[in-house]
Amino acid sequence: MVVLVLEEMRIRSLGVIDDAVVELSPGFTAVTGETGAGKTMVVTSLGLLLGGRADPALVRIGAGKAVVEGRVTVPADASAAVRAEEAGAELDDGALLISRTVSAEGRSRAHLGGRSVPVGLLAELADELVAVHGQTDQQGLLKLSRQRQALDRYAGDSVAVPLAKYAGAYRRLRAVTAELDEITTRARERAQEADMLRYGLDEIAGVEPRAGEDTELAEEAERLGHAEALSSAATAAHAALAGDPEDPEGIDATTLVAGAQRALEAVRSHDPALAALADRVGEIGILLGDVAGELAGYADDLDADPLRLAAVEERRAALGALTRKYGEYEKGVAAVLTWAEQSAARLTELDGDDERLGELTAERDALRAELGGLAQALTDARTEAAERFAAAVTAELASLAMPHARVSFDIRQTEDPEGVEVGGRAVACGPAGADEVELLLAPHPGAPPRPIAKGASGGELSRVMLAVEVVFAGTDPVPTYLFDEVDAGVGGKAAVEIGRRLARLARSAQVVVVTHLPQVAAFADRQLLVEKTNDGSVTRSGVKVLEGEERVRELSRMLAGQEDSQTARAHAEELLAAARADL
Repeated sequence: MVVLVLEEMRIRSLGVIDDAVVELSPGFTAVTGETGAGKTMVVTSLGLLLGGRADPALVRIGAGKAVVEGRVTVPADASAAVRAEEAGAELDDGALLISRTVSAEGRSRAHLGGRSVPVGLLAELADELVAVHGQTDQQGLLKLSRQRQALDRYAGDSVAVPLAKYAGAYRRLRAVTAELDEITTRARERAQEADMLRYGLDEIAGVEPRAGEDTELAEEAERLGHAEALSSAATAAHAALAGDPEDPEGIDATTLVAGAQRALEAVRSHDPALAALADRVGEIGILLGDVAGELAGYADDLDADPLRLAAVEERRAALGALTRKYGEYEKGVAAVLTWAEQSAARLTELDGDDERLGELTAERDALRAELGGLAQALTDARTEAAERFAAAVTAELASLAMPHARVSFDIRQTEDPEGVEVGGRAVACGPAGADEVELLLAPHPGAPPRPIAKGASGGELSRVMLAVEVVFAGTDPVPTYLFDEVDAGVGGKAAVEIGRRLARLARSAQVVVVTHLPQVAAFADRQLLVEKTNDGSVTRSGVKVLEGEERVRELSRMLAGQEDSQTARAHAEELLAAARADL
């Protein structure tokens, strides 16, 4: 049973459409109408919902913006649903609501499940949900890159697995080659850089700075520069605490505190509180003695040697010169040591260029050999898949009124002396391998296979594309296919066969076709008519489902341009009956 993906679209102020709702269904839906009635706007609307380019010229004249809204049913476990929920979208009873707004000024906004999202997300989901085909898509099929992608898509894992390995080796080869080029082309610059780093490191090594040395020297310079004042202060303080030998009658703090302690010790047994104070005074006496001793040692050790001060200043000047050259003055020697560490690592890297060149050259040669083997594996896989693909498309063409047509592939490589060796030849390689893939068509016996761009008429090209899509449906299906006048340039029996194949494709997917051929429309499970009002616009009532007599009338118009012609009506009824009988 077909799972309906695209349920309906509401289109407002887009082209000739004022406000219309397009109701879709499972199976095969044909969209018909007079030329210029707005059928193509259905395709354009879907393109906007799928992240297509927003053209402000599409906005209906007099309207500020065009709005397209769509309702898509998506199984909760489908990757599209998971990706949408990751973006913050919410499913509405199993359906995903998509909205696209295009302003007349060119601004475009997208909403998914009630959440504003980037337009690119809609395009990402579109790859899984819908395959759109129109005249521009046929032109795309003429590009060799698209033909190779189509073959790879059909081949599946038989190409995807070696292609993934090839792509990884190709990326690594490009990186290795770029590094080799960078080393060789910048050899002179790198040598100059190495000389500069070596000179700086030698200069730093000659000075031999230590971490924190600049701070220590600054403190020592400050002390040496004020040695006399520091010595006088220390001597005076020592005398105040411990007495001056040259002034026996002087009073010092140690003597006074000792006297206080003796006075308290004499009566401490009479009051515990006083005893505690006596202990504290004793502690003060001990502390005064310690400080006095340290002051005496400081004064004795203080070096007032001007030669030492000159040496300190000279050392500070040497460190300052290094800091100005190789560090930041505020950070001092620490910045110089950091520069030296980083420069030593860089110099090791530069000095290892010769060794690195050898390593990279060996890796490049190994990668080129590996890439050649992977490219050959890709060619073999594509050749095998091409035979199956061509046979399947040829069989489909037989069902599309091209019984004698034959489809084949030309898989070739371009020789390049600087390329990679594949199959004993040096050939050019790209991100997807060494192969150029071209789809060939021989429309009748005796005709040489020619590129489809040259060997197929417009109608034949439409049928080739439809045959390709039918083959894809059996190997890599999507839930919904939309064809915009894929039957252009054909008629008669070929048109009947196209209708038949579209109907069969609709057994496993939802198929929507914009068509002007009654032979195709007759095979549809549902037919929608797009018609204008008298003022030239398409309103809500302008897109309607045709059933019974209305459908016969529309098919008559499509057949003869005369809705009320009895002959045309009879032919229309015959077409419908034949289509139902065929299915």
